[in-house]
Amino acid sequence: MQAYQSAGAVLEVLGDPTRREIFELLGQRPRAVGELATGLPVSRPAVSQHLKVLKEAGLVISRANGTRRIYQLDPDGLARLRAYLDRMWTDALDAFKEAAEAAPKEQS
Repeated sequence: MQAYQSAGAVLEVLGDPTRREIFELLGQRPRAVGELATGLPVSRPAVSQHLKVLKEAGLVISRANGTRRIYQLDPDGLARLRAYLDRMWTDALDAFKEAAEAAPKEQS
């Protein structure tokens, strides 16, 4: 997560419905801006701006392919986001276990 310092900021980036849709489309396969814009209700320049934000968040990388840029999800950024979510899930399960063990037990 390059420019963004926290996973919370990355989740905030994905809170935008258009960015989330772009993120999900790139999860299917790498794509060029024009291809992404074709299936979205926003212009090519708007898609480029959304890709810039996703790139700054460390979720997307690009590579040159002739005169076009091809965008794909960044495996490193995804790994950091997944680690954050895994920690949250583990913490939630640990808290549930503690609460369950601390609760009074019913007598049958």
